[in-house]
Amino acid sequence: MSGWDKVRSARSRLTRVGGGFSMNSMRERQRSFHTVRLGRVEPQAPGYRTIYCNDREANLPVMFKGNSISTTKYNILTFLPKGLFEQFRRVANLYFLLISILSTTPISPVHPVTNVVPLSLVLFASLVKEAFEDWKRLNNDKVINSTPVDVLQGQNWESIPWKKLQVGDIVRVKQDGFFPADLLFLASSNPDGVCYIETANLDGETNLKIRKALERTWDYLTPEKASDFKGVIQCEQPNNSLYTFTGNLIIEKQTLPLSPNQLLLRGCSLRNTEYMVGAVTFTGHETKVMMNTMNVPSKRSTLERKLDKLILALFGTLFCMCLIGAIGSGVFINRKYYYLGLGESVENQFNPNNRFVVAVLTMFTLLTLYSTIIPISLYVSIEMIKFIQSTQFINKDLHMYHFETNTPALARTSNLNEELGQVEYLFSDKTGTLTRNLMEFFKCSVGGEVYGTGITETEKGVAQRMGMKIEDLPRSATSLHEKGFNFDDTRIMHGAWNNEPNPDTLKEFFRCLAICHTVLPEGDESPEKIKYQAASPDEAALVTAAKNFGFFFYRRSPTTIMVRESHVEKMGKIQDVSYEILNVLEFNRRVTRKRQSVICRYPNGRLVLYCKGADSVIYERLAEGNNGIKNITREHLEQFGSAGLRTLCLAYRDLSTELYESWNEKFIQAKSSLRDRENKLDEVAEFIEKDLILIGSTAIEDKLQEGVSACIETLSRAGIKIWVLTGDKMETAINIAYACSLINNDMKQFTISSETDPIREVESRGDPVETACFIKDTVKQELRKYLEEAEHYLHSVTGPKLAFIIDGKCLMYALDPSLRGNLLKLSLICSSVICCRVSPLQKAQVTSLVKKGARKITLSIGDGANDVSMIQAAHVGVGISGLEGMQAVMASDFAIAQFCYLTDLLLVHGRWSYFRICKVVTYFFYKNLTFTLTQFWFTFQTGFSGQRFYDDWFQSLYNVIFTALPVIILGLFDKDVSASLSKKYPELYKEGIRNSFFKWRIVGVWAFFSVYQSLVFYYFVTASSRNGHNLSGKIFGLWDVSTMAFTCVVVTVNVRLLMACNSITRWHHISIGGSILAWFVFIFIYSGIMTRHDRQENVFFVIYVLMSTFYFYLTLFLVPIVALLGDFLYQGVQRWFFPYDYQIVQEIHRHDPDDRSSAKLQRIGNHLTPDEERSYAITQLPRETSKHSGFAFDSPGYESFFASEAGVSAPQKPWDVARRASMRKPETRTSKKN
Repeated sequence: MSGWDKVRSARSRLTRVGGGFSMNSMRERQRSFHTVRLGRVEPQAPGYRTIYCNDREANLPVMFKGNSISTTKYNILTFLPKGLFEQFRRVANLYFLLISILSTTPISPVHPVTNVVPLSLVLFASLVKEAFEDWKRLNNDKVINSTPVDVLQGQNWESIPWKKLQVGDIVRVKQDGFFPADLLFLASSNPDGVCYIETANLDGETNLKIRKALERTWDYLTPEKASDFKGVIQCEQPNNSLYTFTGNLIIEKQTLPLSPNQLLLRGCSLRNTEYMVGAVTFTGHETKVMMNTMNVPSKRSTLERKLDKLILALFGTLFCMCLIGAIGSGVFINRKYYYLGLGESVENQFNPNNRFVVAVLTMFTLLTLYSTIIPISLYVSIEMIKFIQSTQFINKDLHMYHFETNTPALARTSNLNEELGQVEYLFSDKTGTLTRNLMEFFKCSVGGEVYGTGITETEKGVAQRMGMKIEDLPRSATSLHEKGFNFDDTRIMHGAWNNEPNPDTLKEFFRCLAICHTVLPEGDESPEKIKYQAASPDEAALVTAAKNFGFFFYRRSPTTIMVRESHVEKMGKIQDVSYEILNVLEFNRRVTRKRQSVICRYPNGRLVLYCKGADSVIYERLAEGNNGIKNITREHLEQFGSAGLRTLCLAYRDLSTELYESWNEKFIQAKSSLRDRENKLDEVAEFIEKDLILIGSTAIEDKLQEGVSACIETLSRAGIKIWVLTGDKMETAINIAYACSLINNDMKQFTISSETDPIREVESRGDPVETACFIKDTVKQELRKYLEEAEHYLHSVTGPKLAFIIDGKCLMYALDPSLRGNLLKLSLICSSVICCRVSPLQKAQVTSLVKKGARKITLSIGDGANDVSMIQAAHVGVGISGLEGMQAVMASDFAIAQFCYLTDLLLVHGRWSYFRICKVVTYFFYKNLTFTLTQFWFTFQTGFSGQRFYDDWFQSLYNVIFTALPVIILGLFDKDVSASLSKKYPELYKEGIRNSFFKWRIVGVWAFFSVYQSLVFYYFVTASSRNGHNLSGKIFGLWDVSTMAFTCVVVTVNVRLLMACNSITRWHHISIGGSILAWFVFIFIYSGIMTRHDRQENVFFVIYVLMSTFYFYLTLFLVPIVALLGDFLYQGVQRWFFPYDYQIVQEIHRHDPDDRSSAKLQRIGNHLTPDEERSYAITQLPRETSKHSGFAFDSPGYESFFASEAGVSAPQKPWDVARRASMRKPETRTSKKN
C-alpha cells in the first residue's frame, strides 16, 4: 500500500471509529485551541481531541504538534527586527532615534555621529545581552530535544530523540528517567499497575506521588503485547491546568474514564519503578508544563514610574529651551547684520523675509543640539547596577543563607530592587511563612474527651503576656516524640485506650487516621524504618499518629490498604487487616470542598465512609442528634485554636450495599463525563457525604519559625504595617499573632466575625438570601462603628495602637464596592490586620485593595500555591522555599528560606538599593543638564543660530565614556550606614517609605546647582579667555574655549560625585580618576591627528596649545572650586541644621571601626563548619536562572556540573544532566567520547 493509500485508509478509519466525528470538526477544534495564562485556567474551546494510539498514519491528517520545543525569543531572521523593536519601545531610545534622523538633515548643526554613536553603543550592548541569553536558551533546547527515549517500533523498543516523538506513540521510560511528553499511563513493572513519580520540576515538591494505570491496560508491558494496543483516546484540548485532566479511553468498544491519576506530565521523573509504558497524549508546546511557561505579570518599580515623569520634565525643559531659541532666532535675524551675508538667495533657515520658517527650522536645529539633556545611558546603567546588586549582593548574602536546607536568597528579577526599600504594607501567609510547616500531632478530642497533655509555644506566649509563667510538664514514660508526632497521654498510649469508657469510638478514630488518606509508604515495612510520602505534612502527621496508637499503615495498592492493628481485642494481639478501598473523594483545588473521604470495605463486608475535613464543612454534614458531643467537640476545637493548633474533624458513616451501588453508578458516570467533570463529581459527593457521625477532632502544632517575633518587631519599628492573611480559624490566627508580637494586650482590637449567635441563628433558618443580607448589614454597621472609634483614637494624643480582625465570610461582604471604602480606611488606621478563613482569591483582593486604593508600596510573602495570586498582586512578591513546594517561589520576585530574612532583604538590601538608585538618577539628571546648559548659554551669543559650542565627539562620548563608570560605582558601592546599623536603627527605613530621596524638591536642588555650575563653566571660561593668548600671541578661538570648558565640566561633575558619596572605596578612586584620565588620553590622541571630510580639524592641536599656557592650569584649578563651592556650602548647612536620619546615625557612630561588608562576610565564612563551607560553596557556583530554559521552571540542581568543575562535591540530579551538557566545552565532549 502506498503512503497516500495509508493516509486515505486512516482517514476513512478515523471517520468510522469516531462515530461521526468528522475530520473537519476535528480541525476546527484543533484550531480553536488557544494558549492561556499562568495561574488562571481559562475555559477551553468546545470539543476534544481524538488520538489513535500506536498508529501514526491515523493521526497524520490531524497534524498534531511535534515534540520539539523552542524557548528562544528570536531566530536568525527575527533577531534584528524584533530586538530593535523591543529596544525602541523605550521612549528614550525612540527619542534618540528621531534625533539621530534629524541630525542627518541640513538643519542639524552637529554631525550625525554626535547622536548615532551613543545610540549605537547602547543598542549594541542591549542586543549583545539579548543574543547571549537567547544563545544559552538555544543550546539548552538542543540538548533537551536530543535526549533519547525508547519508542515502540513494530515489536521492538528503539531509541529516538525526544523531538521525533509524535502524538499516539507508545514509549517506555526507565527508573529515574524523565517523561518526554504528557503520557497516558498504560502499564508498569510494579504489581497492580502503579508507578511512583516525583514532580519537583513542576511544583518543587519532592514527596512521591502515586499514579495508577487502568486495570484494562496492565498487560501492555512487553513490546509484543504493547504492539497489539490500538486504543483511542478522547480527551480535553491542551491547557495549562497541572492538576486536572478529563478524557476517555476507548478500547475494544469499551469506554473507560481517564483522570489525572493516569496522566504523567512532561518534566516529572519516574521513581521506585523499574520502568513504565505510556501513550503520548500531548507533545511539545502543548504539554501542560510548557503551557505554564508564561511570564509572571510584568512589574515596574514605583521609582521607575517616577523616573518617567522626570524624563517628561526634561522633555518639557528641552522644549522650553528650544522654544526660547526659536523665538530668539526669529527676532534676531535681520539684514542689518551685513557681516552675516543674509542676501536674497540665503537659505530658508536664515531668510529674514520669513521669520516664522526661521523660528520653526531653528526649533528643530536646537532640538538636535540640546539632545544630550536626555541621558541615553541612564536605563542601561540602572539595569546594570540592579543586575549586579541582585546577583552579587542579594544572592550571595550569607545572612540570608539557610544552612539546614542549603538555600541562599534568590533575586528572580532585578527590576524591583529599590522597591524593597519603600515597602509600607506587608501581607503574610501564616502556615509555612510565619510557622515552620513541620506538623506534629499534639492533641485530639475523641467522643467528647480531650487527650494530650502538652503545652504549645502559643500558650506559653499568651501566659507570659498575662504575667504568668507555665512550666513544661514532665513527660510520662509512654510519651513519644518523632517527626510528625509529639504526643503524651498515658490514657491511650500503648493500648491503654482499651480501658477508656469509649474504646469503640477510639477504634473508629484510629482507623479513620490509618485509612482516610492518600499517603504512600516507603522503605521497610517496620514501624521504625518506614517513611511516609504525603501530599502535605498534616496528612503525614495523622498517619504517623495512627502508627503510634497501634494502627500501623504499612502497605497500599490501588485497591487495598494494609493496616497492622495492635491491642484490638486483648493485650499483645496483633493482626494484619486488609481494607478494600472502593472510592477516594480527595481534597481538590476548590475552596469550598475542604474535606477528604474514603469508602472502604472491611474484611467482614462492612461498608464505611470515613471523612476528615474542616470543622465548618464537617458540621454541616453531620446527622441529627448527638448534640452533646457536637457542642463539646466544638468547645474543644476552640480550645485547640486558642492554643495555636491546626484542627480537623473526623466523622464516619456506615453504608448499605444498595445505597453504595446506586451511588457508585452516578459516581462512575460523573468520572466518565468529558464536560464539567469536577462539578459533577462534587455534586455526586454531596449525596454520600451526609448524615455523618462525629468521631472527634485532631490538633496539630505548627511551631513558629526562629526569629519571627524579633523580625516582626523590627519591621514594625521600620514603619512597615504587617497584615496576616490565613485560611486558619480566627482563634488560631489571633494566638499566633500574639506569639509573634503582632498583637499585644495594649492594643485595641476590632473584631468582625461570622461566628456570632445572631448570625448563627439566621443561618439555622436555612434561607441563604436572608443570611447574606443579614451578614452584609452586620458588617456594614460594624465597619461604620469601628471606623468612627478608630478615627477618634487617631486624633487623640494617647490613644492605643489598633488591631483589626475579620474572617473570610465577613470579608466577602466587606469587599463589596459599597463597603470597600470604609474597610480600607479602617484597615489603614490600624497597626495590624488579621484576615482569617480567607481564600486565595480574597488574599489577592485585599492586597489589590491596598495597592490600588491606598497607593502604597505592598509586599506579599507566602510559601504555597494558595499564595501565588497574592504574591503576583503585590508590588513585590517574596516566596519562601518551604515544605509546600516551589509554586510560591516560581511566581515570586525574590525567594528566601525564612521569614526572618526579610530584615536583611528590606532594611539592608532594599534600603541600600533605593538610596543608591535615587542618587544615580538625580546625578544623571544633574550632569546632563549641566552639560547641556553650557551649550544653551552659548546660543545667546550666536544670535540663536544653532552654532555648536562643543566638538561632535565631545558631545557623543560625554555620557558613554567620560562620566559613565563613576555613576555605576556609586550605584553599587555607596553605603550611608553599615548593614548592622541598618538593622540596629530600623527607623532609617522610614526615609524610603516617605520617598525622602526622590522628591521634586531634591530634583529642584540638583537643577539649581546645575544652572549655577553651567553659568560658572561658560561665563568664567569665556570671560577669562577674552584677554588670554597662547605662546604665539594669538587669542583663544572658539575650540580653545570650548575644550577648556569641556575639561572643566568633566573634572567637576566627576568630583561632584565624590561629594555625593557616603563611603569612598578604591573603586571610586579608580573610576573617577580613570574617567578624567580617559578624557585627557582621548583629547591628546584626537587633537593630534587630522583627517579630511570631517570636522575634526577644528580641534587640531588645541589641547597642546592650551596646556602650554598658564591660563589652562589656573582655570582648571579655580573653575571646579568655584563651581562646587555652592554644593559644599549647601551640604554643610543641610547636614548641620537639617540632617537626614542616616546622617545623625553617621555622627553617632563616626568613631566606630569600618564595618566593611566584604570583610565581615569573610570573617563569618572563616567560622563555617566544613559542611557549611561546602554548602555555601555550592551556592556560589554559576546557576541557570532563565525562566525560558526548556522547562516550565528552573531546576534546583543545575549547579552540580559547575561544582565538579570547581572541585566541590554536589549530588547529581538526573534531569540536569542534559541541561548541563550544553555548558560543556566542545573539546570536553570530544575527549569524553574518545
